[in-house]
Amino acid sequence: MNRSARPVDLRLYGLLDVGVCGTDGARLAAMAAEAVAGGCTLLQYREKDIPDGRAALARIRAIHQAVAGRVPLLVNDRVDLALAAGVEGVHLGQSDMHPADARRLLGEGAIIGLTLKTGAQADELYRLPVDYACIGGVFATTSKDNPDPPVGLDGLNRIVFRARLARGTDLPLGAIAGIDSSNVAAVIAAGADGVAVIRALFGAESIEGRARDLRARIDAALGERGARP
Repeated sequence: MNRSARPVDLRLYGLLDVGVCGTDGARLAAMAAEAVAGGCTLLQYREKDIPDGRAALARIRAIHQAVAGRVPLLVNDRVDLALAAGVEGVHLGQSDMHPADARRLLGEGAIIGLTLKTGAQADELYRLPVDYACIGGVFATTSKDNPDPPVGLDGLNRIVFRARLARGTDLPLGAIAGIDSSNVAAVIAAGADGVAVIRALFGAESIEGRARDLRARIDAALGERGARP
């Protein structure tokens, strides 16, 4: 089953991680709006351990209301919260709900993303109903407890190559972990169509300004690679 992915713009993928951004729903919504104003193209709500599902749902709804109609909002891991909040989709890890099950629940119109850590996982993309994949961690990061060593730029390039063999060029491929303004151009040159960032965006004093800077670097690197920004 080699399905076509729906268009997803991964160029600047902002992850609103409550561990970094806090749990104030109004503040999260404002941060999201600032990021979108600066050129962020996709957003994700990420809360790895959710002690209060109702509070998380309220935060997701606040973020969605702030950016609805401008960029899609996805929820990390939790298909149930994505459904309840009425957001555009979900991002799944390798140990989360299978993408085929998520697709059945969310429907054909939803965006479903998947984390890839190895070439073997990339090989399986031909049979998975996903709309994009994020490869990583590329570099070391403190935003997530990751027992696997970083894949680095060479590893990223190898996984991108295998993902393209499995699904062709229609599937957007992002990169995640430890990416900032100092290395984003190299990540794009290694084959990523965009980057997922947390602290490099939401840890900035001016989120909108940082988004503009990152987006400009990404678009320039895509142009140098011959990819259409």
